[in-house]
Amino acid sequence: MKEKLLPLAKKHGTPLFILDHNKIKENYRIFKKHLPQVQCYYAVKANSHPEIIKTLFHEGSSFDVASYNEFMQIYKYLKHFEEKDQEFFIWDKIIFSNTIKDRETLRKLKRYRPLVTYDNRDELKKIREHGDTAGLVLRLKVSDTGSQVEMSSKFGAEPGEANHLIRQAFDAGLVVEGLSFHVGSQCTNCDNYTAALAITSDIFHDARKKGFHLKIVDIGGGFPVPYDVQVPKFETLAKIINAECQRLFPEDIEIIAEPGRFMVATAAMLLAEIIGKARREGKIFYYINDGVYHTFSGVVYDHWHPNFTSFGRGKKEVCAVVGPTCDSFDKISLSVQLPGNLTIGDYLYTENVGAYSIASSTKFNGFDGAKIIHIGR
Repeated sequence: MKEKLLPLAKKHGTPLFILDHNKIKENYRIFKKHLPQVQCYYAVKANSHPEIIKTLFHEGSSFDVASYNEFMQIYKYLKHFEEKDQEFFIWDKIIFSNTIKDRETLRKLKRYRPLVTYDNRDELKKIREHGDTAGLVLRLKVSDTGSQVEMSSKFGAEPGEANHLIRQAFDAGLVVEGLSFHVGSQCTNCDNYTAALAITSDIFHDARKKGFHLKIVDIGGGFPVPYDVQVPKFETLAKIINAECQRLFPEDIEIIAEPGRFMVATAAMLLAEIIGKARREGKIFYYINDGVYHTFSGVVYDHWHPNFTSFGRGKKEVCAVVGPTCDSFDKISLSVQLPGNLTIGDYLYTENVGAYSIASSTKFNGFDGAKIIHIGR
């Protein structure tokens, strides 16, 4: 791929975001191969580009959405379906996994009768008043130790409150379809999954004993991407999940998951140009035409440590790579090993930039984001 980048830069200019759809399809098929009993709901928030949605839709993926706009991104593919097929797809292949939804969103969703998550009593009341056609999934708070992005401080009911929240839902005339959890994004601690599955199993079986026939277990996302060699292999984690699900749950349930990063992180590469160079307090600063307000927004929002590779050779030293805006906050990394002899007009490329990058890019300071090109469609 490296030898093809420079011609692409000359043809399209930079910054250039190169999205490989063959890699997206490969990641989806790897997920299905190693977790064959798990229905895959792509977490749209990781990268909501319409062409990614299109690729995964045609692969047969289901979808995890968190807003009405994300929901409609999926729904547009269903408009040519007959009504009964639309209803089945929405029920079977979309989950609205944001536990907090405003009233207007619930009102707009009501006609579609989707699955939605909740984790507190006030949300139940809101759903009952504004979206009572939905099926409910109770999200549980679980450990996210060792994950790149934690989730438990903002989402999830305490396990000790779960049975009460399930009963409250049924008492309100709603139907709880199942339980969900999320171990944190880019989870490198496999114990998080085993502990979360054990907690979920206890609550699941207790609810069934009480007459509440739950039938869905949503194991969330967090599946690790090989950003570096220390990251556990997905195949290893999948074996653990398969074994625990078989051991802990009956055969008549549906197990679903919400991979986002796993599907798209490795499917994109960024090519950026060095537009400035300065030595500050003994360190070389390379200024490139992309930054933390744009493709590298994951440095801020995703605790991401991006990689940089140059085309030029030379003695490497610790350099800084910073963005083009006039904000001193726009520093991508202050410790990158790069040749010190790179010059203005040279290029750097960054791999594994498909998740939580262009999804949160802005137009701050008037700079446009990277141009997106697609390969492998």
